[in-house]
Amino acid sequence: MARPWLRLCICLQIPGFYTTLLLTQTPGHMLTQTSNKTEILCDLKKEHTGVYWYRWSQERQQFQFLLFSNAMGKATYGRNVEEKKFSVHEAGSQSSYSLHISGLHPSDSGIYYCSMSQYSQLLLGTGTQLTVGKQHPLPPKTTQTPVSKTPLPRTTKRKAAGREGACSPLVWIPLAAAVLLLLLSLVPIAYRLHRLRRRLRLRIHKQ
Repeated sequence: MARPWLRLCICLQIPGFYTTLLLTQTPGHMLTQTSNKTEILCDLKKEHTGVYWYRWSQERQQFQFLLFSNAMGKATYGRNVEEKKFSVHEAGSQSSYSLHISGLHPSDSGIYYCSMSQYSQLLLGTGTQLTVGKQHPLPPKTTQTPVSKTPLPRTTKRKAAGREGACSPLVWIPLAAAVLLLLLSLVPIAYRLHRLRRRLRLRIHKQ
């Protein structure tokens, strides 16, 4: 195992790494959020005894061995790797495997490679760039203030009714009739006063 690991480290020092189309990975790029889970598919086009999985962290400049899954499905994990977080499953055939990652965190971002051993060398797959972003809280929902349908106060209604009543014909017509009757009743009184004054004047002239 020492020689493949040494060859792998040497390959990683070359820009673009050392990959082969004998191991194709899908998808090539993935963008997801914290706490989600994802799956990376690796298709091997050659006989193998098992599949290795590695992760290259650009931030840490570190290449980490995650796990090895043999042909019987038994997994061997690397140092400080959470076994509950990573698991490998067959994807339809004995030449296709999928890496399942759960409970994603931004620190899980990196380039994931499936790999197999051939002639004391580790051949890397095409790679899958995984980016894990932090979840952003949803903006608060804006609620519109409902239009008030409260009826007008009773005092307002009373005032409005009073104004309407003052201008209503049912009010001023009886008042006009009462004033007219009052004027008609004053006519005889005025006539009597006029005759009384006339008599008094005649008496004064006779004396």
